[in-house]
Amino acid sequence: MSTRMVEMTGGAARRDRLIVVEDDPVTRTMIARYFAEEGFEVEEAATGAECRRAMKRMPADLLFIDIQLPDGDGFDLAREIRSTSAVGIIFVTQKDSEVDRVVGLELAGDDYVTKPVKLRELLARSRALLRRRGLERDAARHNPVVTFDSWLLDQTRRELTTRDGTPVRVTRGEFDLLAALVQANGRPLSRDYLVEVISNRDTEVGDRTVDALVARLRRKLQTPAGGPPVIVTVTGVGYKLGVRTDARG
Repeated sequence: MSTRMVEMTGGAARRDRLIVVEDDPVTRTMIARYFAEEGFEVEEAATGAECRRAMKRMPADLLFIDIQLPDGDGFDLAREIRSTSAVGIIFVTQKDSEVDRVVGLELAGDDYVTKPVKLRELLARSRALLRRRGLERDAARHNPVVTFDSWLLDQTRRELTTRDGTPVRVTRGEFDLLAALVQANGRPLSRDYLVEVISNRDTEVGDRTVDALVARLRRKLQTPAGGPPVIVTVTGVGYKLGVRTDARG
């Protein structure tokens, strides 16, 4: 079995747990050693099957997933894991097409990094993602379910429903953007901030992506004729939530 742990000495404080899912042993070992030296608890997996077994042994905080794996597609693996886990997912791959990037970020991933890997940049992205996830967990613990107008946003389950329980299907990007607006509770959020929310500082995602996600959310969250819009454009700034929220602890 090629899955192995990269051990580091140190104190008893809990370290962030990372699984590097990469079939190339040179790249996998390089990334694993670097992150172990930076204080992460790192496990290596050469296949999707090894990643699944590692996740069963102990949940991870962060996954690096190559799209092309010997036993399947990395997107499929990420979607499978995402259905049961809120683990942070960064695709680390040679595939750099815009279509692959959009698919990865929309369906399962939090970030998308192309090879050759710049380790310091990957570390910065990873720490930013983990910080953001920590803030999201804190918000979910304090206000796990937020109601606004005719909808309920469950930040723990990452689900959007109507007040009568009918699910509203949203992509990961749509949910993250909507959650940010709901958490701001009427405070305007700039497009630059929303770009960061949906892409973890991915330079390939910009204002147009935010505008497209807002347009899709507006179609899904239509209010009765004459009612206030759920998402309001703030000229020169970005967007804000246009209805009142009610948090449930």
